[in-house]
Amino acid sequence: MLHLVVVSACLPPPKFAGLDLFATAGFRGVTRSTRVVQVVQEENGPMWNETLAWPLGDQPLNATSALDIHLRELDQERDLGSVTVPLVFLATKPSHVLTLKDLPLLDSDRQPMGGTISVNASYIPPGHKIFREPGKQEAKWGVGPARATGMDHRRPGFHSPTSRRQELGDKQQDFQVRVRVIEARQLQGNNIRPVVKVFIGEHMFRTRIKTGNNPYFNEVFLQSFHETPAQLFDETITIQVLNSRAIRANSMIGMFKLEFGRVYSSPGHALNCKWLSLYHPDHLGTGLRGYLQVSLCVLGAGDPPPGPDKPAEGKDGEAAVLKSPGVPVCMATFQLCVYRAEDLPQPEYIGQSPSQPLLPAQPQDSGVAGLCVEVSFAGKTLRTRSTPRQDNPVWNMALFLPVQLPSVCDTIKLAVLSGDQPEALGTAAIRLSQVSSVGTEAEGDFGGFLPCFGPSFLTLHKCLRDLPSQPDTQEAHKAGSGDAVTYCGRILVELSTSMEAPPIQEMQEIPDDAVARLERYLPRQKYGLCAIFYSATMLPQLTGLLRLQVSMGHYGDNTEHSCKPVPSSTPYSQAVYDGNRYHYLPWYDTKPAVAVTSFWENVGYRLDALNALQAMRDRLKQNLEALCTVKTPDSPAWTHASKKLLEELLEDCRKPLPDLEGRVTATILDQRLREQRVRLLRRVARCAEKLGAEALVAQAQDWLQQLAAVAHEPQVSIPDVMIWLLCGEQRVAYARVPARAVLFSKAGPRTCGRLCGKTHTLFLKNPQGAGQDEAGQGQLRYENQVKELGKWGPGEPPDAFWFSDITGRLGLPMDRFQLPRGWRWAGDWAVEPQRRLLLDAETNRSEVLEEVYEQENRPPGQDWAPAPVPHTNAAGVPMPPKEQVACPRGWTVEDDWHVEHVSEEAAALENEDYGWEYSAEPDGKFHLHAQSNDEYRRRCWHRRLVPARASRVASIFLLEGSLGTEPTGKAVETGSSEVGTPQSPSQTLLQLHTPLIVCIFPHPTYYQLRCYIYQARDLLPGSGKTAADPFAHVAFLHVSQHTWTVPDTLHPAWDQTLLFRRLLLYGDPKALARDPPVVVLEIFDQDVGGQDEFLGRNMCQPTVCLQPSVRRPPRLRWFPITCRQQQAGEVLAAFELLLETEDGAPSRLPPPPWRDGHHITPAEIRPAVRPMAIEVLAWGLRGLASFKLLPVGCPALTVECGGVSTTTAPIRDLQHHPNFPQNVLLLRVVLPVDDDYAPALELKVIDYRDFGYQPVVGQSCLRDLRPFLCQPQPGGLHLHLPPRGKSKGWIAKVLSRVAKRTWGRWVLRPEQADGAEEEEEAEADWWSRFYAATGDLTKSGEAVAALDPLQIYNCELEAVKQFEGLQDFCQTFPLYRGCTEPGDDPLVVGEFKGLFRIYPLPEDPGAPLPPRQFQELPPSQPQDCLVRVYVVRAFNLPPKDRNGLCDPYIRVTLGQMKLGDRDDYVANTLEPIFGRLFELSCHLPLDKDLCVALLDRDMVQPDQPIGATTIDLENRLLSRHRAHCGLAPTYRLSGLGQWRDQMPPTQVLEELCRARGLVLPEFSEDGRQVGFLGRSFLLADFERAVPAPALRYLGPPRERLALHLLHTCDLVPEHVETRPLYSPTQPDIPQGKLQMWVDIFPESLGPPGPYVDIIPRKPKQYELRCIVWNTCEVELEETNIMGEHMSDIYVKGWLDGQEDARQRTDVHYRSLGGEGSFNWRFVFTLDYLPLEGVCVLPRKEHLWSLDETVLKLPPKLVLQVWDNDKFSADDFLGALELPLTQVPRPAQRPRDCTLRPSRDPGTNLFRQRSLHGWWPCASYNKAGHPHLAGKLELTLELLPAKEAEERPVGRGREEPNMYPTLQPPVRPETSFLWFTAPLKTLRHIVWRRNRWRVLGGLALLLLALLLTSFVYASPRYLAMKLINPFQSTHSFGSLKPVLGSSGQH
Repeated sequence: MLHLVVVSACLPPPKFAGLDLFATAGFRGVTRSTRVVQVVQEENGPMWNETLAWPLGDQPLNATSALDIHLRELDQERDLGSVTVPLVFLATKPSHVLTLKDLPLLDSDRQPMGGTISVNASYIPPGHKIFREPGKQEAKWGVGPARATGMDHRRPGFHSPTSRRQELGDKQQDFQVRVRVIEARQLQGNNIRPVVKVFIGEHMFRTRIKTGNNPYFNEVFLQSFHETPAQLFDETITIQVLNSRAIRANSMIGMFKLEFGRVYSSPGHALNCKWLSLYHPDHLGTGLRGYLQVSLCVLGAGDPPPGPDKPAEGKDGEAAVLKSPGVPVCMATFQLCVYRAEDLPQPEYIGQSPSQPLLPAQPQDSGVAGLCVEVSFAGKTLRTRSTPRQDNPVWNMALFLPVQLPSVCDTIKLAVLSGDQPEALGTAAIRLSQVSSVGTEAEGDFGGFLPCFGPSFLTLHKCLRDLPSQPDTQEAHKAGSGDAVTYCGRILVELSTSMEAPPIQEMQEIPDDAVARLERYLPRQKYGLCAIFYSATMLPQLTGLLRLQVSMGHYGDNTEHSCKPVPSSTPYSQAVYDGNRYHYLPWYDTKPAVAVTSFWENVGYRLDALNALQAMRDRLKQNLEALCTVKTPDSPAWTHASKKLLEELLEDCRKPLPDLEGRVTATILDQRLREQRVRLLRRVARCAEKLGAEALVAQAQDWLQQLAAVAHEPQVSIPDVMIWLLCGEQRVAYARVPARAVLFSKAGPRTCGRLCGKTHTLFLKNPQGAGQDEAGQGQLRYENQVKELGKWGPGEPPDAFWFSDITGRLGLPMDRFQLPRGWRWAGDWAVEPQRRLLLDAETNRSEVLEEVYEQENRPPGQDWAPAPVPHTNAAGVPMPPKEQVACPRGWTVEDDWHVEHVSEEAAALENEDYGWEYSAEPDGKFHLHAQSNDEYRRRCWHRRLVPARASRVASIFLLEGSLGTEPTGKAVETGSSEVGTPQSPSQTLLQLHTPLIVCIFPHPTYYQLRCYIYQARDLLPGSGKTAADPFAHVAFLHVSQHTWTVPDTLHPAWDQTLLFRRLLLYGDPKALARDPPVVVLEIFDQDVGGQDEFLGRNMCQPTVCLQPSVRRPPRLRWFPITCRQQQAGEVLAAFELLLETEDGAPSRLPPPPWRDGHHITPAEIRPAVRPMAIEVLAWGLRGLASFKLLPVGCPALTVECGGVSTTTAPIRDLQHHPNFPQNVLLLRVVLPVDDDYAPALELKVIDYRDFGYQPVVGQSCLRDLRPFLCQPQPGGLHLHLPPRGKSKGWIAKVLSRVAKRTWGRWVLRPEQADGAEEEEEAEADWWSRFYAATGDLTKSGEAVAALDPLQIYNCELEAVKQFEGLQDFCQTFPLYRGCTEPGDDPLVVGEFKGLFRIYPLPEDPGAPLPPRQFQELPPSQPQDCLVRVYVVRAFNLPPKDRNGLCDPYIRVTLGQMKLGDRDDYVANTLEPIFGRLFELSCHLPLDKDLCVALLDRDMVQPDQPIGATTIDLENRLLSRHRAHCGLAPTYRLSGLGQWRDQMPPTQVLEELCRARGLVLPEFSEDGRQVGFLGRSFLLADFERAVPAPALRYLGPPRERLALHLLHTCDLVPEHVETRPLYSPTQPDIPQGKLQMWVDIFPESLGPPGPYVDIIPRKPKQYELRCIVWNTCEVELEETNIMGEHMSDIYVKGWLDGQEDARQRTDVHYRSLGGEGSFNWRFVFTLDYLPLEGVCVLPRKEHLWSLDETVLKLPPKLVLQVWDNDKFSADDFLGALELPLTQVPRPAQRPRDCTLRPSRDPGTNLFRQRSLHGWWPCASYNKAGHPHLAGKLELTLELLPAKEAEERPVGRGREEPNMYPTLQPPVRPETSFLWFTAPLKTLRHIVWRRNRWRVLGGLALLLLALLLTSFVYASPRYLAMKLINPFQSTHSFGSLKPVLGSSGQH
């Protein structure tokens, strides 16, 4: 094996900064590459630290081996540099590492490129092995920080390879990818229903829909691949969490992406129990959106499978989170102050199990070990300093924990550790969800607050199972984590949160002044708890004496020696068998009671608010349940129940919560919680005031969730009340009651605990772990009352009676308790006793018994003598003599000691033999009569105590420290506590001789209980079963009975009365009537060879009748059965408790009737019944799944109802003939008249297999039989036919209405010729009918009168009410298999096709039976059919692409056939028009499900499904409404709307009459009259109002008249249905709608008719020729140098939407009067839809767009007149817009052309073809008012494309210049461009207008020249005159000679 570690590269920063680089290395033709790293400008180069490996096999290195290393850039795929590394060093020294730093890289010319690379190489020769230390794993190479996040933000697809991945090679291999979605936490949103969507490559999966922000999924998805490793590892796993309630655009909660290669590179090729930090891809700034826990695994061939999905040790919290880069993180700091602890366990009791005997353990080492507090959160653990061992240690330390908000961890765990103990002394937890709020508890104005807590005490607990390392992975953990059973003290802590960075030190000392301020939060007061036990029943078989003990913290715990002893235990009793199933404690008339006093902080104001919210929630829940029981919303009961719910809700919301003003002990959390609760109540009240009754149920359920979110109180420093069941000294069961539930409040009953002063039933639990639901350890009935400051609650219990478990939930299941290793169950779970209030508030009296057993023994043959231990208690514990028993302080002795009467026979004994009990052994069982082998005897002494003096404090609480000596241990006072000392002998006496409190009922009362168990329904079978053998077990106090067993059913009908006679109950009968004991109803599945399986239970309250003479029989009602906290069925029963007379006769009330060995339900209670017939149409079975790996081959159907069943004949060949050979069955049953009592109709599919094996492979249950009730009618169905001359058929009505609306158009245009009508009719198509039916007349054309109407349904055809869901012949019933767990989606294994008809039978057996319902049946043999699927269009589709659109295409699936090409897609639209026809062949009913799906076509990503709809073709073919082919409105032989059915209307009518048992119609010879059902109809009655155009191409009158009759028979017409599309990720939200229809043509009926052409309209190509001749009166915008107004005019034109193809004329320069001459031709091509009047313009929206977007615009020609400028922008002069379908009529003369609107609607150029004239151009001023800007003379000509090809023309005046020939325009000489002809410019611009000015200027110039010459010559002339004035004349004459002479010289 050759390894190469690519460390880093060094490059010049300015040149290579920002590039994405990676390194490749090649060896022996195999190239490996690193991941891509971007070069940061501040760094010198990329760093990889990545290992590449090459397996060498049998070819070792040699001296010529070398590695070629290249540095490459990703974007341009260029090679930046390379280097060759020889491996001769490794070949000679394989054990060494070759380290090469800063190797220079060479460019392509082998010159240094300026960069270096550093690598390390190592070599393992073949056959050598590497030693690895045990427990160490391989290092993960190449997994940097960016890769650990699970998302590469630089380049997807590049990954960090490992040696294992490189060994896979490059060939295709088999891989398997597994994704397990476990749970989610902290999901953002309000009232969400999350669903997880998993993409494994191109394959999509989804989970079930859950509710809440912390759902638990636990679903696994698998996908196999056969690809190369390189291809597979580049694919990604995309996980999306969606809200199924939201619309698709807002459904995204968060997502995460991870590559296959990242998972495969992990240890074991798996990522187990990792938390994915979810983010929103479009809103990264919002931060984390929650967490999702998953387990990912990628396995190749030969890879070992992964182990169980368990988080790795030490990988708790944040360490197990995969984060997403680029998502901002909100960091905070927790400051947890740990002050001190109280009541910690003493060393000799540490480590003792709760189930061990309550005796001190053996002394341990006296060495002192330190105590410290360990705080754990999100994988980080901190510990305080250690303090010496004591009961109340003090730390006063602050711990700082950094945290990311929101955090995946919800629990801050605290544990008190001792240095010499491996386990924690006690644990506690702070839930962040309870001490903080993110603002998602309610919508609207709810704000959040940061975590805060205390200062307050946390209760420390300890149980056999510690808190899980991963907090609360499911709801079972949430329920079980708080179920620690042992109180281990309290710890004082305070939590605060800061958004600043954490300090450097993780721990700091708390200043003394901060500790001193805590005293104001910790004032204490005295509490008193009293409980009386009425019964302890439903106990398992326990050997030994039993007693009950009540404690609060250490108070009342007999094992704790730091508190004063209190009477917290009941007397010992021996369990007695009830004769049926359970045991009970025989307390009879002496009811034990306990009293416990304790000192705690004043937290009443906190619990008052919590109890008020809980009472409000319970009241709302009760009203909501009452509202849900009302079935019809229109009934008065619904109105009353809804009104009551809203009124009581508003009343509760308006009641104020306890105020915090003046509460010095109130903390910050108290204020935040109160503010949160008050705002919630206000919002609920506002919503309730505006809420309507239609949305009340859903809104009330949301209110319950919102109230539950705030109904918690974390700062309860009072421990819970613990009730222990002790067998001897061993704890065997317990019950836990929250202190808030029994706390009395002075504010009133609203804020009192829900159990305060009320009798309640509790179920005991096993402290060793979980068990079955029915295996409780006992049942307790108790009444509690807490005394606060000497004040008691109401003495009489209120009328309300509450039933729940100790956590406040009804029927807590026990299935979540697991049996510890090495243990087994001793028996069934039992239930716990009742308790009632001991004290009477008016008399305030009580009696206490002191008892001492005097013991003697005798040797064989000798006399009795005192035993070695002469005096004991009932359990055999030594006690002092009765004379030494001291009277407790505050009590006096009422009478002297006397012997207890053991029985009535013992009362006759005298002297020393009175009251003795005998036994052979001291610890044996004692009996009354002496036997020869008895060696021990005992008798009990007791005396009564009464209070010595009256006191405002209840006397029973004065028993604390009853011997009159104070214990040397802790003395607790209000507000103080002291450290205790070891136990003293006096303390032991205090514990051993605490008096017992009993309540004696001298006058018992006898009752009789009658349990009427009628039937049950919807029971859940046991694990792995499809049915059960259920029986009902009833337990009432200490007695129990059970019903008979109904075999093999989930809907048993027992019809039995369980009678309990002479029940002895104690107490006032009136009080018992207000608060009766509950009846425990349990359902078991009988197992003859083993233990009965528990199916569920309910606690039912009986109706109490104290005066049987005025007795009202109870009414049967449905009681829900619960199992594992979920509903598991219902039982119809009633319970009645009757007061018996003293002689035992219940006031002459007769006993229930007796039948078949048991009592049945009396007639006055049982439902009234009547004989009924259930007619079953068993058509067939569809899609049955295999059973136990074998396909179902020979199934049969069993139908059972009310104890009567029948079975069909089996299907012999299910694969080819899935229908039953016998289709009609009949059951005669007796059913209740009241539908609420009707039994369920049970369906079972049995498979007949070899050796007589007949398993149930599928079953279904129909709970509601009302839809199948009918009244049989003889003579078939009645048809609603129109009478002659009075009414018309619906066709005539429709056509008459259409005629009034549209036919009139034909009358209004008499000038139109027949040729034009024929042309328009020829243009009409199916789309014209479709748009006319939708009301879009602009697209339907004008020939509506000649079109047949088309029915458009805005829903699917099955939802049309008149068609009965197309299940009038048979319905589809899903079949289920196995044990359906509560709350889970049922597992569908097939379908049953059939129908039921239930009708009454005559009471008289001799009366004739009603006619049968299923008579005329179609043949059940499979048949071949041709299916035509017409897909018209879709709309309201969700966008799939980034541009907000999608590219949908169709995929049709029927059986094994799939049609639909992804290339036939409609681009860039959300409302595609398909117009597609698909023809498929099928074999019905084998291929019955037609699936039409829309997918979005993508170029790179896999095509995303948009939505799909499924159609049951068999239902359409079998429906009597003839849904397989729509009935055409008219019978046409040709043309549009041609008849396409396989049978003509007359044959269809005859078949319909035969199927419905009607008389065949009789037609006249000409077919215009028919006799039907005794009436005569004429064709004229139906076609009277039909216009002539609609009667074209019609068939014979006979067929037309038959068709009119068919239209009155509720048959499916020719239609288009609108079907919603659904996506599997959001099954409840439509993803758009699809308009389509389906035609089915059976081959047995002949060839199908012609198909309907629905191909989308194709536009016709036209050519528009626009000749611009002249312009006039154009505005002159410019002024030339000569001051003239002028314009350089040109005309520009284009078609609307084709601005890029605009054309322009040449320029008419220097138009001085607004006239312009052009003779210019514009030529435009357009694609036009004549019937829609629009142009089709396909174009690309962007340069990078791949597909064209089709726009449809009305055709419009836009012409604009402009002024041409050479050195500035052209000036706009005016515009003319001409709609081609409504062109304004032009003026023939320019003076007639104005802007005045014309009454003429315009001319359609597509009809007129050509127009010529003048049109005005308009321009608008700043105010928006138009004015005339010019006039254009145009010629418009519109030609079809074919004609345009025949008459070609050129643009402008180009060739071919014909039709007409355009000559160059004749323009004035002044029309030219000035700088192109300067002379011409002078002539026409300057000379023509300024020639006189030019001539005058020349004259003036000449005159100026003469004057200049004169001035120039004047000085010389004057000078000559002055010199020779007389020679002027001569001089002039002699001038030349003088000059000449001069020249000669």
